[in-house]
Amino acid sequence: MIRTRVKICGLTRASDVQAAVAAGADAVGFVLYPPSPRAVTAEQAAALCKLLPPFVTAVGLFVDEDPEVVAAVIEQVPLDLLQFHGDEGPRDCAGFGRRWIKALRMRPEIDLHAERERYADADGLLLDTFQPGRAGGTGASFDWDRVPADLAPKIILAGGLDAGSVARAIEQVRPYGVDVSGGVEAAKGVKDAERIFGFMQGVRDGDKRR
Repeated sequence: MIRTRVKICGLTRASDVQAAVAAGADAVGFVLYPPSPRAVTAEQAAALCKLLPPFVTAVGLFVDEDPEVVAAVIEQVPLDLLQFHGDEGPRDCAGFGRRWIKALRMRPEIDLHAERERYADADGLLLDTFQPGRAGGTGASFDWDRVPADLAPKIILAGGLDAGSVARAIEQVRPYGVDVSGGVEAAKGVKDAERIFGFMQGVRDGDKRR
């Protein structure tokens, strides 16, 4: 059985990192984008990374950040993977000595095959819901039928997922991984351990049906 990988994003507290790890998350995400209600500083992210055991990936999320700032964060925070969630081009994402993924908001006119070719050096594409003026964290899903089946093995599905929808999303899209933030929160930036465990159960249920 193929196992869908899971990233819990927007972690701000030690207890939430511990809950994500205990639930079996493959990766945890730290939002290094100050306008976000889930943002952490480099100092906070570095402290939270110290709680991670081997084989849990630390992901740093940036939105149209200056390269100098990204480089400075990498020096301070032991990130395994970079996530670029703005309008960055391929050259903006490369050159930091880290593996990276590119988030794409599902605008009506987007051509995912063209974007996959454009970001050929990315480890994967993360697909999120498009809302004007929002970089992410919308809490809304998009039409999963828009994801081409041949791209699914390189896709990380995001956007409005929670324990009640993730099994259906996995069964339909068959992505490499799923990403959740608001769907496991009690409040913005405050995760709920029960919701995290419920989400992970939903992923397992979806894997049985994919």
